[in-house]
Amino acid sequence: MLKKLSIRDIDFHGKRVFCRVDFNVPLDETNHVTDDTRVKASMPTIRHIVNNGGRLILASHLGRPKNGPEAKFSLASVAPCLAQYLGKSVKMAPDCIGPDVKRMVDQMQDGDVILLENVRFHTGETKNDPAFAKALADNADIYVNNAFGTAHRAHASTVGVTSFLQPAAAGFLLEKEIKYLGQALAYPDHPFVAVIGGAKVSDKIAVIENLLDKVDTLIIGGGMAYTFLRAKGRPTGRSLVEEDRIELAKELLKKAAEKDVTMLLPQDHVVASEFSAMAEHKICSDASFPADWMALDIGPATIATYTGALKNARMVVWNGPMGVFEFDAFASGTMAVAKTLAESKARSIVGGGDSVAAVIKAGVETKMTHISTGGGASLEFLEGKELPGLAALTDAKA
Repeated sequence: MLKKLSIRDIDFHGKRVFCRVDFNVPLDETNHVTDDTRVKASMPTIRHIVNNGGRLILASHLGRPKNGPEAKFSLASVAPCLAQYLGKSVKMAPDCIGPDVKRMVDQMQDGDVILLENVRFHTGETKNDPAFAKALADNADIYVNNAFGTAHRAHASTVGVTSFLQPAAAGFLLEKEIKYLGQALAYPDHPFVAVIGGAKVSDKIAVIENLLDKVDTLIIGGGMAYTFLRAKGRPTGRSLVEEDRIELAKELLKKAAEKDVTMLLPQDHVVASEFSAMAEHKICSDASFPADWMALDIGPATIATYTGALKNARMVVWNGPMGVFEFDAFASGTMAVAKTLAESKARSIVGGGDSVAAVIKAGVETKMTHISTGGGASLEFLEGKELPGLAALTDAKA
C-alpha cells in the first residue's frame, strides 16, 4: 500500500506547484477532446491545490510526437476543456521550459493555473535527461504527481524532476489508484476472481503468474484463451494462437492446479469466417469447431459459467475483453461480464484501456468500484512491479 507523502499533508499557500497530470486524451480531426475522463479524474487534485492558494503549473504529455513540436499534439486543445471544469481561465504556455514560461510563472498569483505545452516535445522527457528535469523543476517549489497512467515510466516529469524538487507528493487520483489496486493485491476479499482477457498471452504472463498466488478463480477470455485451449489439446480452428507460448500456457495451467486455483476457459465459442464486423458467424462447441473459422467471442454456455463465478465473488479485478467487443456481433461476452459486475456486490476494479472502453460501452461505468486511468501502469502494478513514478515520491512520515 502507498506510504507516500499526500497533498493533504502540504500547505500550498503562495507556493509554485509543478503537478504532473495525465491529459493524454483522444482528439478528433478538429482537435477537440472526444473523451475527457482523464481531465475530469484530475479535477479533485487540481481544485485542492488552487483552493488552498497554490500557484498551479500543470504538465502532461499528449500522444507520441516524434521530432519536436507537432500541432496535432499540442495541449492547447485540452486547455478549454480544463477551463470549463475549473470554472476559471487557464493560461496556455508556449513551451514547458524556457524564459517565456519562467516569465509567466513569475507573474502568477495565488490560485492561478498555467498549462505547460507537451513535455514530449522535448526528447529529454522520455530520456529522463537531468538537465531537462532540472529546467522543469526550476519554476516550482513543490512537486505533485497525479498521473497514474505514466507512473510506470521513468521520465523527466515523473521521476527526474524529484531529484531537484522536494517535497514530492501524491495527488488524490494517484492515491486512489494505489488504494484500490494495492488492496486487491495485499488484502483481497474472498472469493477473489480475476478476469483476464485480450489478444495475447505474452502481454499478460506476469499478471497471471502474480495473481495465481492470490485469486480463487481465474477467468480467461479473448484471443489469449485459444493458446490455453491449444495447450489442452482442444481444437481452435484459425483462432489467434501464439504457437511459441503453448508450453508456457501448459505450465500456467499446471501451476493453477497446484495452487488449487480454478482456471476457467471457454467451453463454447462465437466463431466467424473472417475477422470482420460483418462476417458470417455462428455458435459452436469444441466438438463442432470449424477448422477454417476463428473464435471472436465466448459462447452462451461460457457466459453462463463466467457470470456465475462473478456473482459469487467478493472482489474482482478485470483486465481485458472477452472478445472483439468493438464489433457488436462479438460483444456479448464482454458486455455480460460488464453488466454482471455492475449488478454484483463485489468490489470491482477495472484496468486496461479496452476493459474501460467496454464498461463505458455497456453504460455501467458508474457501477464499478474503481476504474483505473492507467492501462500499462495498472498492468505493471498487478504484475507486482515497482512503479518508478511512485517510488520517486517522498516517503510519508510514520
